[in-house]
Amino acid sequence: MAASSSPNSAAWRRALGSLTRTALLPVRLYQSGRAHQHFFLPVLNGALGDQLAARHDARAIQLSFRRGGHDVAVAELHLSEPHQKTVVFVHGLMGDELIWQTDFGAAASAGSALRYGPRLAAEAGLRVLYVRYNTGLHISENGRALHQLLAELLATYPDAVGELVLVGHSMGGLVIRSAGYYASQASVNKGSAAPKSAPTKQLFTGEAETWLAHLRTVFLLGVPHEGSYLEQNSLLVERLLRRIDLFPTRFVSEAIGRRSNGIKDLGQALLVDEDWQQPDDPALPRPRTLVPLLPGVRYHVLVGTWLRASLPQAVRDYFGDGLVGSASSRGQLFEDETALPPGASVRTARFEAQHHVGLLHHPEVYQYLRQWA
Repeated sequence: MAASSSPNSAAWRRALGSLTRTALLPVRLYQSGRAHQHFFLPVLNGALGDQLAARHDARAIQLSFRRGGHDVAVAELHLSEPHQKTVVFVHGLMGDELIWQTDFGAAASAGSALRYGPRLAAEAGLRVLYVRYNTGLHISENGRALHQLLAELLATYPDAVGELVLVGHSMGGLVIRSAGYYASQASVNKGSAAPKSAPTKQLFTGEAETWLAHLRTVFLLGVPHEGSYLEQNSLLVERLLRRIDLFPTRFVSEAIGRRSNGIKDLGQALLVDEDWQQPDDPALPRPRTLVPLLPGVRYHVLVGTWLRASLPQAVRDYFGDGLVGSASSRGQLFEDETALPPGASVRTARFEAQHHVGLLHHPEVYQYLRQWA
């Protein structure tokens, strides 16, 4: 009798468990929604941020340091520890500072809630700062703004910041490179006004010196240095539908065409104002300004490979980490040793079975950052 009742008891427990999980599903969905609600504004800005900014909409994100979920003015950072190595994290398209800080859902409940930022601060004793910005704006607009923010940081705390380390994911890496370009241009313009006989003891002078002279290391995680194949395909579809010129295709092409300037810039990784300001010729790609690497900086290019090794290499390279192709994430400039300026170096690390987003919370990536930061 006991043997026959045991299967029935197990069946009842399974049924009760299923009913309980079903009853709690709305609660779990609500909790998940609350955990991820911070993404709403960054996603909106990534898709339409340029249009929000143009009409001075209160929802348009302003580039700023972030702390505790709020914008923080440079003067309110209150950095006091002298000459401390400082790491600045820059997120990618439709992201925010929390992607560097904590996991959500299953990963957090499994006890691995902390991501790279808090772990580097706690385990390596580094000062960690986070930047949030409107990813719908042109990459070069955010690059210039980041340059100005870093210049203000070093001007405000000249004795607190030691070595400066920048970490960028996806579009964030392009913003970092654009910021370096504008800082270099400020240095050149400042130096051109000085007498030719003036001593040149440092690589950078004036405004740019306040942060370029401190910059030692740049980490670039899944960055589309040669452009994003997703945006390139979106542009192709938009133009194809426009050429068909029927009401439905015009409607769809116009809808696609309303994507933000930041997304459009990803197609060719445009880092300089002049690149997107020139007229667009549908028959030709835009001429792109070559943004050189910075002297005296160690670059670490982190590349993810998503598809399994049994697939053809050409297929794996095209899809790369799922959002950025392998060739684009490696970058031609980083593979050309003859293009390296004095004191610069490049190290490329490949992470197998890693999706674009997985690069943000992978144990091996964290260990790499801790080793080389």
